Amino acid sequence: MTDTTNAPRPDHPPAQGQPPVAIHAQYIRDLSFEVPGAPEIFRQSGEGQEIPIGIEVQTRHLEGQSYEVVLHMRIEAKAQGNQMFILEIAYGAVCSINVPEQHLQPVLLVEVPRLLFPFVRSMVADLTRDGGFPPLLVTPIDFGELYRQRLAQMQAQQAQQAQGGDAAAAPPGTAVN
Repeated sequence: MTDTTNAPRPDHPPAQGQPPVAIHAQYIRDLSFEVPGAPEIFRQSGEGQEIPIGIEVQTRHLEGQSYEVVLHMRIEAKAQGNQMFILEIAYGAVCSINVPEQHLQPVLLVEVPRLLFPFVRSMVADLTRDGGFPPLLVTPIDFGELYRQRLAQMQAQQAQQAQGGDAAAAPPGTAVN
């Protein structure tokens, strides 16, 4: 019997001659930039700035070997306790993944976001500059470390559940915080 689906399966090696990751499309899924305190915020000095950055990666199986990977970034910049700007971006890609099943999650949650990050970083710098602020150059992110932290969190939650705790574990591979 012939397997007519292109879905990666643990008992089938990846197709020879195909790249492990092929990105077919990249796009802005959602974008928001707000300066709630304008114009007063531009009259303040830039001292005492806080610029926390939240990162999340979401994946979705489309069909066969095709997946959507979306890199979400949220930045809420404050100066002296006042909101400077809020930037939210969801940048996605449709890609084909041609790796053995055991490598699928790391590729989706580490390698594809690593490929998308430079585009998001550039957009963040341009948006903050065009919004009237110095360009914000986001420090490169170690998606491998984020993935390892998420695995450790999930293992701790599972251990807690096994001991009678009631914390719900997130589905594997859906998000990295």
